[in-house]
Amino acid sequence: MTTMRTTDTRPDPDPAAVLDVLGEHHAAIAAGDAERAFAVLAPDAVVYNLAPPLIAGTGSRDTDVEGMRQWLATFTAPPRLAHRDPVVHVDGDLALVHTLTSMTAQAQQGGEFTLWFRSTYGLRRTADRWLIVHQHESVPFHMDGSFLAATGLEP
Repeated sequence: MTTMRTTDTRPDPDPAAVLDVLGEHHAAIAAGDAERAFAVLAPDAVVYNLAPPLIAGTGSRDTDVEGMRQWLATFTAPPRLAHRDPVVHVDGDLALVHTLTSMTAQAQQGGEFTLWFRSTYGLRRTADRWLIVHQHESVPFHMDGSFLAATGLEP
């Protein structure tokens, strides 16, 4: 079940439109369409996702799209992503969303898995639509000195 909380300083923040952008991004990934997935990101978007390097999205769009195509090819079918209890804050033409995200997929090597991680998105409203300008994903790591990613966590 997904719930949504919203804060806004304007009378009509339309948080559903913000979540529609994230839904489109995930639908594009689930369809295996890297070009479509990048269509909801601003050209100057900064992306801190789970894959190396530490920062992505500052190179060329063609390079970014090709990197996603290569990543999608590591699965027997494209991964499915879903948010749990997203919180949306809208203030004028800026929006912030934080949520827990699950990714379920069948890897070419390693079988099916579900991974939960933390996600934060910053969006900017342009004249005709919202675009993702910042994406940050993270997986906690064990604080026992091993520094291993805590990929088995579930909400």
